[in-house]
Amino acid sequence: MDLLNLAKVELHLHLDGSIRVSTVSELLNLDIDLVSNKMMCNKDTKSLTDYLTKFDLPISILQSSDNLTRVTVELLEDLKKENVIYAEIRFAPMLHTRCGLSYDEVVNSVIRGINKVSGIKCNLILCCMRNDIDNNNINNKKTIEIAKKYYNKGVVALDLAGDEIKYPTYLFKDLFKDVSIPLTIHAGEASDYHSIYSAIEMGACRIGHGISAVENEDLIDMLNDKNILLEVCVQSNIDTGYCSTKINHPINRLINLVDVSINTDNRTVSNTSLTKEYEDLINLCNFSLDDIKRCNINAINHAFISEEEKRELIDIIKKN
Repeated sequence: MDLLNLAKVELHLHLDGSIRVSTVSELLNLDIDLVSNKMMCNKDTKSLTDYLTKFDLPISILQSSDNLTRVTVELLEDLKKENVIYAEIRFAPMLHTRCGLSYDEVVNSVIRGINKVSGIKCNLILCCMRNDIDNNNINNKKTIEIAKKYYNKGVVALDLAGDEIKYPTYLFKDLFKDVSIPLTIHAGEASDYHSIYSAIEMGACRIGHGISAVENEDLIDMLNDKNILLEVCVQSNIDTGYCSTKINHPINRLINLVDVSINTDNRTVSNTSLTKEYEDLINLCNFSLDDIKRCNINAINHAFISEEEKRELIDIIKKN
């Protein structure tokens, strides 16, 4: 079974969590083993809070236009090697302005990287950050405005990311009020299923992770009624301590209950790839190749693209 060359779709992929270790080592002139330890999960990573510390080093280098463009190009090159035919890459513009870049410059730098790589279709999701509520959501509001400016010009949606335990989803119920841009929200990852209810009430049409939905039958019914996809990231959920192994991961039940897609979340932080995720699901969880393809078709059906683009990509998956 040639999973490497299987046509793939990635909807939940963080730019700053998917940078090559070699690139960070080179730019900071640091030992590659030291960089690996700081960027990748290890035995000391036991929670989402621990997991989020792995972004500190990569974010430190993503403060220039050239570096933002470079890592975008490299990520797309890595995705192409796995035959990813469509990807939605997400990042928080506010995290890349420490050295003076404007929100426009940050977004344009990433778009420039996308435009340098052919043979893969890609769009951007801009992340608001939960901890910005301590700052009266000033930066989150700037992110929403820049997303409006670049909507359908490289940006296709907004997201809410960060520490779900410390900053519960319901606290942001007014942030996206009257925002017409599609919304996907991290919810039900570190917190329970009530977080997913809050995300749906806020208008989310996809849920980042959402694995705690398995705890509540009424929520499963709501997800189906509203045609909401769960962007599931199996290895990441193990790294953040939600479950101990892929064998007991909720995706094994969720795949038969709601629309799910398979994602890496952070390729570098979780030391994974879509090919590896597929291999593990097939070898450990009795997934079939048809299950994998169904998840990719789900992903396309819920992607933030036109119906015509969806039809073209689904044809590729079905023929692959």
